[in-house]
Amino acid sequence: MAKIKCNLNINGNNKTVNIHEDKPLIFVIRDELGLIGTKLGCGLGQCGSCAVLIDGEKINSCNVLAKDYQNCKITTIEGLKTDKGLNIVQQAFKQYNAAQCGYCTSGIIISLSSVFLKKSDPTNEEILKSLDGQLCRCGSHASVMKAIDELKAS
Repeated sequence: MAKIKCNLNINGNNKTVNIHEDKPLIFVIRDELGLIGTKLGCGLGQCGSCAVLIDGEKINSCNVLAKDYQNCKITTIEGLKTDKGLNIVQQAFKQYNAAQCGYCTSGIIISLSSVFLKKSDPTNEEILKSLDGQLCRCGSHASVMKAIDELKAS
């Protein structure tokens, strides 16, 4: 497989990488760019650990090709923070210690951020829809729900 030059905008920074044209986005993010907050879980797009925002929409990065997202705005967990620090979802997760093992946490935060960045007061249905495809196996659901309640109260 031939290598190609791939121009990506990751967390507001333009990056050019030479990659095989069939390289999934997750491996470019982690291996080429060193952003390890995005996790590889199932590799099938079913667990949500690899979620990133692409032009504001949640996408599972494990089963999409990096080359297909040139000229898009890609945001990883590392890119969610603001000039003031953590974004509101990250702050709520920190306040309620809404992680146990932490493997799924970045994907859940990305998913919730996709909703709260668009709408300051999303409905419960919109919040739950954003969490479709996010799996947590260690049992931090109660803390995640407390963090979500805090977000809704803000």
